[in-house]
Amino acid sequence: MKQKVRKAVFPAAGLGTRFLPATKAQPKEMLPLVDKPIIQYGVEEAVASGCDQIIIVTGRNKTAIEDHFDVSYELEKQLEEKNKLELLAIVRHISDMIHICYTRQKEALGLGHAVLVAKELVGNEPFAVLLADDVVDSEIPCLKQMINVFEETQCSVIATQVVEGKAISAYGVLDATPVPGYGGRLFEIRNLVEKPRPEAAPSNQAIIGRYILTPRVFECLEKITPGAIGELQLTDGLRGLLRHEKMYGYQFIGRRHDTGDKLGFLKATVEFALKRDDLGAEFREWLRQQKF
Repeated sequence: MKQKVRKAVFPAAGLGTRFLPATKAQPKEMLPLVDKPIIQYGVEEAVASGCDQIIIVTGRNKTAIEDHFDVSYELEKQLEEKNKLELLAIVRHISDMIHICYTRQKEALGLGHAVLVAKELVGNEPFAVLLADDVVDSEIPCLKQMINVFEETQCSVIATQVVEGKAISAYGVLDATPVPGYGGRLFEIRNLVEKPRPEAAPSNQAIIGRYILTPRVFECLEKITPGAIGELQLTDGLRGLLRHEKMYGYQFIGRRHDTGDKLGFLKATVEFALKRDDLGAEFREWLRQQKF
């Protein structure tokens, strides 16, 4: 019987130091793109892709994430009494959207460790990992595109995008061969190269924050040793998984916004605002009138 992807893991224990002082007392995952927290975009993508359980790996000072997805009785009561029914529907949608479990990463020991912390909640089944910083705007959810590939291959799938030139050095990069069909978007992975020099990059297929992984990855993560800065790197665990199973890279269709970067966050805010029916036209007109 073919396995299905039902669970999605969100590592959210990072300190968000690139956005200090805004993240001194609030999680970076709660920074809003227009009027919606970054992490909500990812959760909505997972839900739209067919996941029925969300696992969020948190750390200290992350209770705002739990509060956001929980019921807010006082707020709902106040909105109902003031007949603000549209806002009430928005608030209730957040808490009614999906069942969410939380687990703590007690120390910031890397992305690989954050995924490993979710082992008991994931169990022995394939699962998705979504990095909330990467907000993907696409007609078909990025994760859904990947799940379609997984359902055919039953192998781990990593999302990629084309990155040219010097910028490739900021990413993990695929050493891979194209798979016939799939519009040239599917690659069988031979190796994963972390932040190569541009001249040494094995391809222009850069890894972004979307993964579908088989449960054997936990066994591989338990065997790796911390790197130079004392962290368990997910890439090292994936290299171990490659020794046992096939793994694919999929160049998704859509636009990815790196909201973990200040400039990327600002660009995403503008683009999402311009797409809004209630804001886009007026905001676009205001931009035209500015003399930058």
